[in-house]
Amino acid sequence: MLWKILIVSLSLVFVSAIGFAAEKASPVPAEVKTMEKKAETAVKAELLDINTASKETLTKLPGIGDAYAKKIIDGRPYANKDQLKSKNIIPANVYEKIKDKIIAKQPPKKK
Repeated sequence: MLWKILIVSLSLVFVSAIGFAAEKASPVPAEVKTMEKKAETAVKAELLDINTASKETLTKLPGIGDAYAKKIIDGRPYANKDQLKSKNIIPANVYEKIKDKIIAKQPPKKK
């Protein structure tokens, strides 16, 4: 999973560099903008949802062992990922390691 994030991140840097160079020469082509949006979407798709992830999946995050995974699961649902820190579920230094790898998706609202 990390290698996918690395590839997408490098793609974003490459696409951004192309876009910057193209901006100086001419307006950014629509294809480059489309590629940037696809890369951003791919990165978001790789984020781990702390409201639904299994204990086994959570323990794959850096600094998250069985005990923290259980605390994360027991503290659900989260309105946002920052609540892991604000509710003292995990320490700030562990949160800093995982904050770019997680998301707290909200369930669809019932009508």
